[in-house]
Amino acid sequence: MHVQLLKSKLHRATLTHCVLEYEGSLAIDTDLLDAVGILPYERILVVNQTNGERLETYAIPGPRGRREFCLNGAAARCGYPGDMLTVMSFAVLTPEEAATFRPRVAVLDAKNGISELKA
Repeated sequence: MHVQLLKSKLHRATLTHCVLEYEGSLAIDTDLLDAVGILPYERILVVNQTNGERLETYAIPGPRGRREFCLNGAAARCGYPGDMLTVMSFAVLTPEEAATFRPRVAVLDAKNGISELKA
């Protein structure tokens, strides 16, 4: 048996851009991906706290240090710049692994800087 647990979370991210004419996904500042251990092209769940939308897509690495979150393609219709997002990834673990596992969580400030890092 395996269980799915939260692996990584970027909480209270501010959406900075939406680009409809793109293949799809969510571009995230690579520094922020690294901070919580989300890999490029990893499957993610995006929750828009502003409008209640939930979207499953994948993370693409954005430019380092720009603190950008950009919804692309059809996903761009799920939010507007200024919306607050939570981005999560999950891991499949054995119950033994799950017993000691702790997710990496970054709480972001209004400018998408890390205000708190939990591990």
